[in-house]
Amino acid sequence: MSILVVGSVAYDTVETPFGRAERVLGGSASFFSVAASFFVPVNLVGVVGRDFGDKELAAFRGRGIDLDGLERMDGQTFHWQGKYSYDLNSRETVCTDLNVFEFFKPKIPERYRRSEYVFLGNIDPVLQREVLDQVDRPRLVACDTMNFWIEGKPAELKKTLARVDVLLINDAEARQLSGEWNIVKAARAIRAMGPRTLIVKKGEHGVLMFTEDGSFAAPAYPLEEVFDPTGAGDTFAGGFVGFLAGAASAGRPAASHSEAITDATPEMVPQRFGRAHSHALGNPLRRQTACSVVGRFGRPDRWQARRCRLPTSQGPRWRVTRSRKGTPTDPRTAPGWRDPGTPSCRVAGARPAAARRSNYRMSPLA
Repeated sequence: MSILVVGSVAYDTVETPFGRAERVLGGSASFFSVAASFFVPVNLVGVVGRDFGDKELAAFRGRGIDLDGLERMDGQTFHWQGKYSYDLNSRETVCTDLNVFEFFKPKIPERYRRSEYVFLGNIDPVLQREVLDQVDRPRLVACDTMNFWIEGKPAELKKTLARVDVLLINDAEARQLSGEWNIVKAARAIRAMGPRTLIVKKGEHGVLMFTEDGSFAAPAYPLEEVFDPTGAGDTFAGGFVGFLAGAASAGRPAASHSEAITDATPEMVPQRFGRAHSHALGNPLRRQTACSVVGRFGRPDRWQARRCRLPTSQGPRWRVTRSRKGTPTDPRTAPGWRDPGTPSCRVAGARPAAARRSNYRMSPLA
């Protein structure tokens, strides 16, 4: 079981009120592939220039990411520069240098074509369809797009969406694509274009999912320090699709998309600007994003000793452990348990997700 991702591999120059990072590794395919590689092998297809060195390639090596589809062309690698406002919810694009990415024509290697899961990064919708023409009946196709394609190539984008199972976009893009201000009406209109599942990313406010069975909402993981949200959406997409592929590879019953959202969301550990110039997706994902360090994705074999980080002044912190014989244990019977409705637990988003499973118990940390 593997995932094929087609998208950009780039250099980013990012400026926020908290610092500046020059020409660090970025691009939708980069963020997605590293996150998804925690679950299953990833086949990456993209293009870079002659300036793309071993230092950047080292971020992918040793992670189960196949780079045979990463093409190298004469010229410079795609470069994006942006500046964020103080709240990190809005940004200004300073410059976009497409360079070799302007001439990118995805060529899917023969052994990639049998990938059962496909993620189409934010590229021209015509190229996205060309990718689909080269693969052999994937089990699931997920797709990302942006306002540039929604405004510039609406007809081509709708042709692509007719062949997509899952679309991941933010709320502004959902309103622009559908022409509807209300997000529920927007979701209905977009799903009528083809995608069975629409996932609306809302940044620090979490995510909404719409399917034929209804809707689902999940909050974002609360953080005290965030320095750069660049790539957070692609990282989330990697965890989402990676979880679904990993569950299928392990022979588990078909995982629901809502389970993928809740269980595949990474613990987010931001790094500070200037700590190390190798922070670009280095050890592991040393990128300054809200989802920068993908530590534990909530996989069943990693739920033991998982912690819900609550400041001690606001209540106890909790350790989640598997009961010795796997017998059902109600976490509310644990010593010192506080009802999720109390202010201290509400700060932490109630109890950890893993504790809601019946064969786990909770105990307060010292």
